[in-house]
Amino acid sequence: MNATPPTDAPRVNNALAPVCGRVAWRLLPLLFLGFLASYLDRVNVGFAKLRMLSDLSMSEASYGMGAGLFFLGYIICEMPSNALMVRVGARRWLARILITWGLCSGAMAFVRSPAEFYVLRLLLGIAEAGFMPGVLFYLSQWFPPEYRARVTARFMIGIPLASVLGGPLSGMILDMMAGYGGIAGWRWLFFVEAVPPVLIGIAVFLYLPDSIAQARFLTPVQKAMLSARCVPVDHTHSLRAMADALRNRRIWLLGLADGALLLGLYTIAFWLPSFLREAGVVSSLQVGLLTAIPNIAAAIAMIVNGWHSDLKGERKGHIVVPVLIGAAALALLPLAQGSVMAAIMLITLANMGILGALPPFWTLPSLLLPEAATVAAGLALVGAISNLAGFMATDLIGWARSIMPGSWGIFVVFAGCVAMGAGLVATIPAWLINVARTAPAEHNS
Repeated sequence: MNATPPTDAPRVNNALAPVCGRVAWRLLPLLFLGFLASYLDRVNVGFAKLRMLSDLSMSEASYGMGAGLFFLGYIICEMPSNALMVRVGARRWLARILITWGLCSGAMAFVRSPAEFYVLRLLLGIAEAGFMPGVLFYLSQWFPPEYRARVTARFMIGIPLASVLGGPLSGMILDMMAGYGGIAGWRWLFFVEAVPPVLIGIAVFLYLPDSIAQARFLTPVQKAMLSARCVPVDHTHSLRAMADALRNRRIWLLGLADGALLLGLYTIAFWLPSFLREAGVVSSLQVGLLTAIPNIAAAIAMIVNGWHSDLKGERKGHIVVPVLIGAAALALLPLAQGSVMAAIMLITLANMGILGALPPFWTLPSLLLPEAATVAAGLALVGAISNLAGFMATDLIGWARSIMPGSWGIFVVFAGCVAMGAGLVATIPAWLINVARTAPAEHNS
């Protein structure tokens, strides 16, 4: 005999929808801007590279190592950062992250040698560590599981939109400010794009509530409704939570899977400007405008796939299928060498597939881990493991291009890694990660 839901379930769901919508409008714009600034400060080094290498007498391999050192600092400090955020509160800790990484990024404008470039990239990773998993944990404290893919999508579209906005902006700064005040354009690039995270960090400190209980924009009834569906934050036992996350084999699996996806994404993000130059695009502004195309498409894919995953209450298929499509497009990219149009089309498809899968993917740790403090540690561990890919991508491609200038064959290797990531997610039982379907009225949130 089939079980039937309680008769008041649709009424409860319908009442929850406007509350989640209210919370989303209150929290997400500021967090999205922070994530946008985060990825802007990550990818601008790819544009600065077009002029920076000759000024600092750096080789392709040296650049690759320096760009990758960011991830080393990020990996080391990821879990401690989330543990501290649970203890001191999201408002203070996220503000600290934003302000310190803005200062480190701005200091890149003053580097005079490869050694200084290496040190500042390492410090930037340390400063930024914990921001994305910290925000994802914070959002899990405000939104029930059946809302998280679409909410995550609205936050994480900062990844592609950083290139949509940052590409033309970076190209414009390089072209228009080159030599202004006797300062190279790439130095202006680092300085100008370091200002937003500092300002956003100040706004986070002044504006962001730490918890549902502190949300003045919600009524007591609305607070109780949300609190009943979300796991409360445990401010104690952070070391035990880290140990529990480290022992969870599925968290390690998710870290490896995300790392495989990031190998494809960072390959595109860090090296697309150089590849477009090889294909015949001369203007830095044109390079920036062309890189916006695949990222606009990816932002749309993230929103649609996250919404549809929540609508169906299904996670695995909404991750595996798009990733495999993205891997296939990445593998075909060497065939487009010399053709700007073909390269942009394939990169667009690859970005749509891989980035489109991230919103449902990042709901998985909170579904696989039962306790709030363990979720924070688990999200951080997944991020730490996966960001090994950032170091590998920049270092490996930098080395490959130093011995094989113009070679695109490395994309085939990374396409295989991306496909492997899809295979790892496919091994997770669907019943562990699917969520209850929501009432239709909820989808206006």
